[in-house]
Amino acid sequence: MVRAYVLLTVEIGKVESVIEALKQIPGVTKADAVTGPYDAIVHIEAKDLGELTRKILHDIHNIDGVIDTTTAIVVEVEEEE
Repeated sequence: MVRAYVLLTVEIGKVESVIEALKQIPGVTKADAVTGPYDAIVHIEAKDLGELTRKILHDIHNIDGVIDTTTAIVVEVEEEE
């Protein structure tokens, strides 16, 4: 399982419709509008890196209003004993 946060830049006035479209994508567990340098943040899960890439390039990038994305893949850090 691969998990990532995708930070989106969205056209002015389209954040609400983009959030609704994001919530329809299988694997999206959370989609929120935010303040700051990005307009929305999405938490997404996929079975592997290939599936994650397809979801971002084919599903998220094709939503009307999405200008740009930045993806942060979650890494598991093992604690030392």
